[in-house]
Amino acid sequence: MDLLNNLALGFSTAFSLTNLLYCFIGVTLGTLIGVLPGLGPVATLAMLLPITYSLDPTAALIMLAGIYYGSQYGGSTTAILVNLPGESASVVTCLDGYQMARKGKAGTALGLAALGSFIAGCFATVLVAAFAPPLIELAFKFGPAEYFSLMVLGLVGAVVLANGSILKAFAMIILGLLLGIIGADVNSGAFRFDFGISELQDGIDFVAISMGLFGFTEIMVNLQKGEARESLTEKVGSIWPSKKEFLKAIPSISRGTLLGSFLGILPGGGALLASFASYSLEKKLGGTNAEPPFGEGNLNGVAGPESANNAGAQTSFIPMLTLGIPSNATMALMIGALMIHNITPGPQVMSTNPTLFWGLVASMWIGNLMLVILNLPLIGIWVQLLRVPYSWLYPAILTFCCIGVYSINNNPFDVYITILCGALGYLFYKLRCEPAPLILGFILGPMMEENLRRALLLSRGDPSTFLTRPISLVLLMMALFLLLLVLLPAINKTREIAFQED
Repeated sequence: MDLLNNLALGFSTAFSLTNLLYCFIGVTLGTLIGVLPGLGPVATLAMLLPITYSLDPTAALIMLAGIYYGSQYGGSTTAILVNLPGESASVVTCLDGYQMARKGKAGTALGLAALGSFIAGCFATVLVAAFAPPLIELAFKFGPAEYFSLMVLGLVGAVVLANGSILKAFAMIILGLLLGIIGADVNSGAFRFDFGISELQDGIDFVAISMGLFGFTEIMVNLQKGEARESLTEKVGSIWPSKKEFLKAIPSISRGTLLGSFLGILPGGGALLASFASYSLEKKLGGTNAEPPFGEGNLNGVAGPESANNAGAQTSFIPMLTLGIPSNATMALMIGALMIHNITPGPQVMSTNPTLFWGLVASMWIGNLMLVILNLPLIGIWVQLLRVPYSWLYPAILTFCCIGVYSINNNPFDVYITILCGALGYLFYKLRCEPAPLILGFILGPMMEENLRRALLLSRGDPSTFLTRPISLVLLMMALFLLLLVLLPAINKTREIAFQED
């Protein structure tokens, strides 16, 4: 009964004219940045964080969430028609989606991707509504020791599930933790690592570092690539799959939805991991008897991953909303948006800001419905956008990035930090170091330090408090198990193959 009352509150909030407008803006922008190669949800959210400063927190979160799960829809359009993933989670959609387009079934592939995403998104939203309150009740039993151990698990999960080398991912986490503690010590007030620069005494601004690492870096990487690929935008055909094709795709949509819903909750998980895992599962189940073979236009290779990435995108909100722990870089930016509005992420959000919490959950249903309307009937408009040269886009993106960063504190130093982080991000790209663990470390570092100190203060300096409290012990054992598991040679090799995008 409480759930129904909470959802009624959520829908009354989400159906307000202002929130409907920002939900529409969010999912439209999400579809747009998903369609246009070279832009992703992380970079876009980083660029739009300054704008949300002047918005109501509920409207801001609804818009940012719409951008994230909307990009999962739009990314499939570019993957299918141009063989270029508009969003990283759509990498595997290229394998069979583009081959379907070459065989004259572009419309069918686009229709299955949109319908699969809609079904998965609605199911995942039900999970968010159903499982968030019990998790919040559990979270209220957490003390400083449990929160510290939970954050350790989150960072280990980010290392395990990051692309590429585990050592590089670990190094990025450490760098993020070090950058996070720049500025005044929360306990003593002493300045740390500021090098006598007054602008660093309050720490590095989250928007500046995220916009540099994701926004500026994305632009440089795409300008370097300068790829031109065959585009199949002329003959899309009917976007509604036949009854036979839809029935054939239902099992893979169901499997992708369930798999994505689970993987989205895991620390370091989300849409990218879910889509790779779903494609691997469908390929194993199809075996050598798959007709047509996977990689040659099998519709299950489109329907499964597209359902999984949307489900994973939405369930990744569960740890962010209930525990204040980001499961991926996008959720770290969402926590940054909460902090901009002086809202402490964690279990208190539902009790202190119920309209924000349930309004966001209800807006996901509305947003998914809007996305079906945007993606199916208006596919022709998105096809036309694929013809816009990227060289026309990047000057505008750079300008908006700089204006946005400067507008937060009216301080040019933030723009310099953004440029420096952009250069660092490009260096990380060249060294094959993923920046997402750095952002997670940057967000969680100060919170980890605070909870570590509190736990030791309460236990009078006894570190065994982390092992004598049952929940803390279980979380630390899970982190250790994950770390040992991934260090096994066979598992590590499989992991590297799974995350290979080329």
